[in-house]
Amino acid sequence: MSDFLPDLTFVTPARGRGPGPFGRAVLVLLWVGMCVLPAVLAVPDLRLATGRTGTPGTLTVLSCADLGHGRYDCKGRFTPDSGGPAVAVDASPDSEAGDVLRARLTPEGDRAAPDGTKGVLAALALPAVGLGGIGFLPYVLLYWAGARRRARRTAVAAGCVITAAGALLTVVGMVAAYS
Repeated sequence: MSDFLPDLTFVTPARGRGPGPFGRAVLVLLWVGMCVLPAVLAVPDLRLATGRTGTPGTLTVLSCADLGHGRYDCKGRFTPDSGGPAVAVDASPDSEAGDVLRARLTPEGDRAAPDGTKGVLAALALPAVGLGGIGFLPYVLLYWAGARRRARRTAVAAGCVITAAGALLTVVGMVAAYS
């Protein structure tokens, strides 16, 4: 045992039946759902960042209030490139008061998000977590199917590469969002 974990008892899993075909299907569907959901939720921000939706302009962050527990609420002023009137909007919580950046106003008109490379990388941070999470699903499917060791080793190698790519893209997206 460990001095750090004195109450933790280690259990060796017994060789048994496992979850069965229905349980496996449920587990795979939940796994895929958890990994695909971030990509689905990122679509509106990706559409904004790539210029497919929204009004282009400049965002000036006016204030950021600390809500506690590492959460911030930032307010700003969005000035459209078309020369229309400035609009009060919610700014990204990773902003700082005084920031001036290229942004796009959402079609609803209540929020402005960074566009261009910074916006795309920031919007891809969450889907990258899903990419990293789905990396080892092929191995699990091959294991349950009783595939040979060579095929499973290939799946492990591919899973390592996919998970590393997801982790790298997550870090790049977070750095882009906070810089």
